[in-house]
Amino acid sequence: MCNVHNITLSQFQVAEADRIDSEEEHTALSEVSMALVCGSASVTFPSSSFPRHSHRNTSSSSSSSLVGLQFPFHKLVSLSLSPSSSSNTNARTLRIHSQQQDSSILPPEQDPRFLCVEPEPRFKGPDIWNKTWYPKAADHVNTEKTWYVVDATDKVLGRLASTIAIHIRGKNLETYTPSVDMGAFVIVVNAEKVAVSGKKRTQKLYRRHSGRPGGMKVETFAQLQNRIPERIIEHAVRGMLPKGRLGRRLFTHLKVYEGPDHPHAAQKPIELPIQDKRIYLQR
Repeated sequence: MCNVHNITLSQFQVAEADRIDSEEEHTALSEVSMALVCGSASVTFPSSSFPRHSHRNTSSSSSSSLVGLQFPFHKLVSLSLSPSSSSNTNARTLRIHSQQQDSSILPPEQDPRFLCVEPEPRFKGPDIWNKTWYPKAADHVNTEKTWYVVDATDKVLGRLASTIAIHIRGKNLETYTPSVDMGAFVIVVNAEKVAVSGKKRTQKLYRRHSGRPGGMKVETFAQLQNRIPERIIEHAVRGMLPKGRLGRRLFTHLKVYEGPDHPHAAQKPIELPIQDKRIYLQR
């Protein structure tokens, strides 16, 4: 916006201007500044308070100066002093051309309010540099898992349990992920014929507690094998699985049976691959 103000100085005001004191000059200059800022139509001030220069141009981006006064506004000010076109030849006309520029709006890269804001990414879409693969839900569906079967006859308990735990967790797969159920189902038959080395048959102890005072029960390997042979393999494999929700889910993939028969023929289980030759008991 550009405002034009016409200020006429009469001959009487020019004559009276020589006798005003410094306080009146300051008051007149304040009125000029208010006329410029507020956009008033006219202002009356003594001619002696205005400088004797015929023409003066000032330009500032941060503050504008008019007759020694500083304005905190961003203005482009043009001052000109010329004789009036009226019959009074001693009168002067002051034309003020002011153009206000809005400095409150700064570009985002200069506004301190937006300096801490992260810029939007230039490219959108998948990150072609992040090639880390993570399994989806379709990669570990239980209906598509492999079923294995293994005969526990004359196989060392600890080495058999570690082999079973590896396949239940899926550590034998290239796509193994520790936090995902990636493994297979394992069927164990002839659980009563599992073997142990040394004197563990009589020295290995199994403890259980009923939860009541004095409810601790202790029995040897041979006693538990005669009573519940499936529990021996289940106890060994459970200790090699993760503790928590994932471990409890993986434990359901273990199927242990006494005798050579099992009810999972419809799943078409295949023989469990065993690479550890020390799994067989050395006579």
